[in-house]
Amino acid sequence: MLARKRRHLSMQDIADRATVTRLTVSKVEHGNPTVSLGIYARVLFALNLENDITLLAADDALGRQLQDAELLGK
Repeated sequence: MLARKRRHLSMQDIADRATVTRLTVSKVEHGNPTVSLGIYARVLFALNLENDITLLAADDALGRQLQDAELLGK
């Protein structure tokens, strides 16, 4: 929501750019888990934030430490 508002775009603007409904944009903004990842990607693209999708797979240092500790039996 903040990214959209910073750009002075309405929900309908994003919906039109992402070829989804305004309701779907609202669900994305509220983090509704029933919305597909593809829709999230389309909304990010509509906001010119498509490169931010790579942050989803960013290095998880804590997760790796926990996994390594489990693998080492600690």
